[in-house]
Amino acid sequence: MKKQGLLLLNSIVVLLCLIGVWQAVVSLNHLPPYILPGPVQVASALHDRLPSLLSSLLITTEEAAGGLAASIVAGVGIAMVFAQGRWFRQLFFPYTILLQTVPIVAIAPLIILWVGAGIFAVTVVTFIICLAPIIANTTQGLVSVDENLIHLFLMYNASPSQVLFKLRLPNSLPSLFTGIRISAGISVIGAITGELFAGSTRVGEGGLGYAIIYASNQMETAYLFALVVAATALGFAFFFIVMFLEWLALHNWHESSLPQLSE
Repeated sequence: MKKQGLLLLNSIVVLLCLIGVWQAVVSLNHLPPYILPGPVQVASALHDRLPSLLSSLLITTEEAAGGLAASIVAGVGIAMVFAQGRWFRQLFFPYTILLQTVPIVAIAPLIILWVGAGIFAVTVVTFIICLAPIIANTTQGLVSVDENLIHLFLMYNASPSQVLFKLRLPNSLPSLFTGIRISAGISVIGAITGELFAGSTRVGEGGLGYAIIYASNQMETAYLFALVVAATALGFAFFFIVMFLEWLALHNWHESSLPQLSE
């Protein structure tokens, strides 16, 4: 606990130093606020526009969390199917990787055309962006089981479902959480990207992406920085929630979460 507290303190000191450097750059170069606002101006904009910022943050959180949750369910399901047969995995797995190469800005207009603008369209965009890391990492975990353990299960006449749910799936949890950590960060990016195209069905209401467009058009640079800070904080929150759930699931039995002798 003392080590974690010291790490937190060091992180806060580093953050304060970075903010100090930011303010020094603005002050020494006499930069106008519309080019680069200082931390005080960003904090002031955050205070003045807090209700609207929180409203936008809540919408983006809903979209990012919905897309991430759907990608976890679908990704684990697809990975479990891939784990059942090498030929099936070799045949279809490369196509799931194509999801990472699809330019989302190119297909976002199509998604809007198919499902309409608004929260659901943004959630679909987030789902597409988050799906590939879940599939790739979970599949790797499911197939990376010691063959001796599989033979042991089969020796006791374990059914394919018992091998899957009692051996392969627990073994894949570290890999699954690695995929979720990756997707948790990019889910916010996916939500904001979707909002740039379909973030609102009514004028004045939308998530962080919609608010970013508004602030940019109005040249409210300080508020724009405040929105970026809010999006970054949301990404960090998702990441640390996943880390906590990973610790909760693994700390009693898996070596990756057990205390090291050197610690």
